[in-house]
Amino acid sequence: MNILVIGGAGYIGSHIVYELNDAGHQVTILDNFSTGLRENVDARATLVEGDMQDLTLLDRLLDGEASGSAGTFDSVIHFAALKAAGESMEKPERYTRANLIATMNLLNLMMRHGIKNFVFSSSAATYGSPEYLPIDEKHPQKPINYYGYTKLVIEQTMEWYSRLKGLRYAALRYFNAAGYDVQGRITGKEQNPANLLPIVMEVAAGSRPKMQVFGSDYPTRDGTCIRDYIHVNDLATAHVKAMEYLASENRDLTLNLATGEGYTVLEVIKEAERVCGRPIPHDITDRRPGDPAELVAASGQARETIGWKARHSDLKQLVESMWNVYK
Repeated sequence: MNILVIGGAGYIGSHIVYELNDAGHQVTILDNFSTGLRENVDARATLVEGDMQDLTLLDRLLDGEASGSAGTFDSVIHFAALKAAGESMEKPERYTRANLIATMNLLNLMMRHGIKNFVFSSSAATYGSPEYLPIDEKHPQKPINYYGYTKLVIEQTMEWYSRLKGLRYAALRYFNAAGYDVQGRITGKEQNPANLLPIVMEVAAGSRPKMQVFGSDYPTRDGTCIRDYIHVNDLATAHVKAMEYLASENRDLTLNLATGEGYTVLEVIKEAERVCGRPIPHDITDRRPGDPAELVAASGQARETIGWKARHSDLKQLVESMWNVYK
């Protein structure tokens, strides 16, 4: 199939591009390199440098003109969004433009050009604070930050476009993406990370002197928060399977992508110390507002519908694949 990947030079997007090319698909990347890295671009893909908010460029691209592709695309996979929950509460107008308005314009242009299959990078942030565990796809969606709200609104819009315009979509809700390509093909590191594992790696590599652990008095096995981590290669496999499902089954998908198992912050630090062979200096500080004690998810629906199962997401593989890049 002929696939457009928006944000295909980013951390997750670049892994998906490799997976798509490995599966024999024809891939075009649109990226403005605001966070994406040229060194992570798969040379087998066609690269178009530009911003999806440039509607003239996007219109030409979806028409097949700007990319030089033969005809229009069979599917669009969308990763180009802002994702910092804290920043979204301070700069909602920025997230409105980049996440909401840009994606609505993309959907409208896709409909104009008759492109019906859409794989969307959604988020566990649409759920908000857990009412029960593990979180499944039927869990109430009550986002507690504006970032999560933008993802929820897009999901709701896709539902309406499915009914009214024949859109076929896969909304893939990530939990905590981590790791690096197990074949070692992607080595460009995330810039200004806000997630636990890359921060741990920066401390291990010496580019950050120490890190903070927010709270040690949670009702968990060691007092620190528990999170469900998913290897980015497992995410990549799920995206390809979801895209192929839309094309063959002509049905929408909404799936959690997670393992159903969680690790505490201190367990992550201890495993990193073991793998890296060095201490990870850290200070225990106060809890952060809004941090739930535990977040784990059920992903049985992904197994049943697209035959997906996480294969690289145990803590050892996650840390080792990251240390291979950061060391």
